[in-house]
Amino acid sequence: MQLSSHYAVICTDKIAESRAFYTQHLGFTMTFDSDWYVSLQLPDYPQYQLALLDYRHETMPSAYRKPVQGLLLNFEVEDVDAEYERLRAAGLPIALELRDEAFGQRHFITVDPNGVLADIIKIIPPSAEFAAQYTSASGTA
Repeated sequence: MQLSSHYAVICTDKIAESRAFYTQHLGFTMTFDSDWYVSLQLPDYPQYQLALLDYRHETMPSAYRKPVQGLLLNFEVEDVDAEYERLRAAGLPIALELRDEAFGQRHFITVDPNGVLADIIKIIPPSAEFAAQYTSASGTA
């Protein structure tokens, strides 16, 4: 398969609240905006896209018209400490406090209006134990 694009679509009934979360707090801009579908991208990195879809819309197969569950979105950033302070000061819920992980991340997790987890990450060197688990394809080994 040769892809020309790839992005997540969050099925929700909270289009307006979700649009506000991703544009105001995570820096996305809208490329399409309607009451049932919103397409978002990062202005400086248009390959990074995300969409919001009203799960009740007729384009969804009827058996799958349900709101999102169990989704974790990763956002790698340059300065995770600054993002933590900024988003905490903005009053966003913090589901996981800022911390270092032996597998090679410094991160925290916040939550969008749908319960989607947004994991804000800075890559750090992994412990020796985890470093041995990376493959050469990851660019880490």
